[in-house]
Amino acid sequence: MATSSVLSTFAATAITLQLLLSPASASPHMKYIDAICDRAHDQAFCVKTLTTNPPTAAPIGLLPLSEAVINLATSHAEKTATFVDETAKKDPTVKTAFTECHKAYLAVAADLKSANVKLKASPDTANYDVRASSDNMRRVNELVGKNTDKASTTLKEMTVQMEKLLDLAAGAADAVDDDDENIRLRV
Repeated sequence: MATSSVLSTFAATAITLQLLLSPASASPHMKYIDAICDRAHDQAFCVKTLTTNPPTAAPIGLLPLSEAVINLATSHAEKTATFVDETAKKDPTVKTAFTECHKAYLAVAADLKSANVKLKASPDTANYDVRASSDNMRRVNELVGKNTDKASTTLKEMTVQMEKLLDLAAGAADAVDDDDENIRLRV
C-alpha cells in the first residue's frame, strides 16, 4: 500500500516537472514550431524567436507559420537595407562597400518575397529562393568583414541575425514541403 502511494506521488511529480520544464511543448501550437525548428541549425534561437514574436507565437497551421517566418526574415532584410542605405549616404568612408551591401540586402528581400509567394504551390522553389540569399550574405561579409568602424560592426551583427533568420526561413519552406529531400542541405 505504501509502495503504491509512493509510486503515485513519484508519477505525479514526474508529470508536473515535465510540464513545468517544457511548457512550450505542452502548447498545441508547438508542433508547427517544432516542424520548423527541427530543421534549424540553432534550435534554441529558433524556438526563442518563434515563441516570442507575436506573428509566430501562436500559429494556426504550418503554412501560416512558415509565411510569418519568411515575413520576419523579409522585415529584417528591409530594415537592414534601410540602415545600410542611410549609412552609405552619411559616411563617405563606407559608401562604396555599403552601396554594394544595400544591393545585396535588397536582393535578399526580393528573394524572400518571392519565396513567400511560391511557398504554397512550390515549397521546393521557395526553399531555393531562400537559399539563394546566402550568396548575398557572403558578399556582405566579404565587403565589411575586416572593417572595425561602428557602422560596419553594426552591419556585421545585423548580418549574423539575417543569416539565422534565413536558416529559419529555409526550415519553414522545407517543413511545408515535408519530404525531407532538402535535409542534406542542412548538415
